[in-house]
Amino acid sequence: MRREEKDLIGVREMREDVYWGIHTLRALENFPLTGLPLSVHPELVAALAAVKEAAALAHLDLGTLPEERARAVVAACREIRAGRLLDQFVVDVLQGGAGTSANMNANEVIANRALELLGHARGSYEHLHPHDDVNRSQSTNDVYPTAVKLALHSAAGHLLDGMTVLRNAFVERGGAFAKTVKLGRTQLQDAVPMTLGQEFDAFALTVRDDADFIRLAADSLLEVNLGGTAIGTGLNADDGFARLAVHHLRTISASPVRAARDLVESTQGVGGFLRLSGALRQFALRLSKMCNDLRLLASGPGAGLGEIRLPELQAGSSIMPGKVNPVMPEAVNQVCFDVVGADAAVSAAAQAGQLQLNAFEPLMAHHLLNSVNRLDAACRLLAARCVVGIEADEERLRGLVERSAGLATALNPVIGYQQATALARECRATGVPVRELAVREGVLPEDGVDLLLDPLRLARPR
Repeated sequence: MRREEKDLIGVREMREDVYWGIHTLRALENFPLTGLPLSVHPELVAALAAVKEAAALAHLDLGTLPEERARAVVAACREIRAGRLLDQFVVDVLQGGAGTSANMNANEVIANRALELLGHARGSYEHLHPHDDVNRSQSTNDVYPTAVKLALHSAAGHLLDGMTVLRNAFVERGGAFAKTVKLGRTQLQDAVPMTLGQEFDAFALTVRDDADFIRLAADSLLEVNLGGTAIGTGLNADDGFARLAVHHLRTISASPVRAARDLVESTQGVGGFLRLSGALRQFALRLSKMCNDLRLLASGPGAGLGEIRLPELQAGSSIMPGKVNPVMPEAVNQVCFDVVGADAAVSAAAQAGQLQLNAFEPLMAHHLLNSVNRLDAACRLLAARCVVGIEADEERLRGLVERSAGLATALNPVIGYQQATALARECRATGVPVRELAVREGVLPEDGVDLLLDPLRLARPR
């Protein structure tokens, strides 16, 4: 069985088994770009349904939509938010029209499911129409960005939970290694002693600080332009709709959504997306640096630093027996590189907007949702399959400290920079430890050297 639907271009036959309609069909034909349907972002689908539900509830309050229709729309939206009909959101994630195809797809799916609930056949739009009813008092230009912001805020919440998992893993290892002395390095050269715990505590603080930055960026997305319709002036919106729709959306989303201070600015501006993208980029860069550090500290193990041992997860070579690679930090590195690239795309799309609308929000939505979700997965995997299982080679760490010329730094206040430099140079040239050289050459008494060069005291001078 097939049904016919009509738009401004003409008439098309629709498959009877689908909930979407002619506008979605046009989009499928026009934008076969990525092969990724809108359903790859279930948060966005749920957010679109939340916006449409809020709109229907506003009309129910105002009496601007027949009660039977409004309640059917609400029921259909709640089914979609519960995970039903996800496979009906089929338009490509990248599309022309500033998200019009995504909004049309949502309107049609909701309308046809609502028609079923009312006892009518799909496509019998004289009983409930995708545009006149589901889209009443709305435009793609306020629906789509509002839904994207909701979806991103929700996804960012999951990322923040994932970052907490990673931070806690670093904190736990920091405590476990609190008395494990090692040699710090600057410019990849020997520096002064520290503890491995201090190194992991620093990682934990980095994650916490970046989580705070991401939280602030995500919260800025809660200012929405719903009710602004086409360009922010509110043309064709029923009186009182904007206020009520935002009120209901706040309840539905369980988030403190608020009306934009200026609907025109909010419709054309993408500042919230840029703030979130920048915060994600910062975290990605710093997370990648931490992964590089873990790989470097575990390098070798015989011919590298070999200070820590990462969990062995899989064979590392098809030709070299026994080789094990730092696969988890490497995988997370690649997620981070992807996020940095996505930020460049989001930035380009943001500046390409013109006048009262940015036509490139679908690309921003796609990249930002990918970035948030991939970083979330990366944090949880790095914590569970790498960080919590890291071990220290205590003997090697202590030996590197005791043989380091960097220990001479601690003698500066006692014997002066010049004499300390001479000891450091001789240590490097001969391999004789600074402690032994200082005693042998009569620079300091043995008991004095032992106190001054105690590694744990040097790692915690205060």
